Amino acid sequence: QVQLVESGGGLVQAGGSLRLSCAASGRIVSTYTMAWFRQGSGKEREFVAAITRSGGGTYYSDSVKGRFAISRDNAKTTVYLQMDSLKPEDTAVYYCAAGSTITVRGMNYWGQGTQVTVSS
Repeated sequence: QVQLVESGGGLVQAGGSLRLSCAASGRIVSTYTMAWFRQGSGKEREFVAAITRSGGGTYYSDSVKGRFAISRDNAKTTVYLQMDSLKPEDTAVYYCAAGSTITVRGMNYWGQGTQVTVSS
């Protein structure tokens, strides 16, 4: 059974940093493109960042480019999202996902989400 478990969310002041982790079961991390999505209250789920199986390719939404960094540790089957210079508009539930296409519908597996709240 595939499992993705996020951790590292919390409450932080604007300008602060958080590091999210996604622990994956099996060989998910080395098999699929891994991604982070987020969903703010009353909003649709949106793409944040993704990293290819090899780790050689990373992709970011324009809203987080330059502030967030995605990385993966295939040996530890873990994916990370380092979030710096956080803004109140980054407040959302952050989801880890695994799949072939970097879209909400293209992801095959999802974690349960972790809440990130950025206060102004």
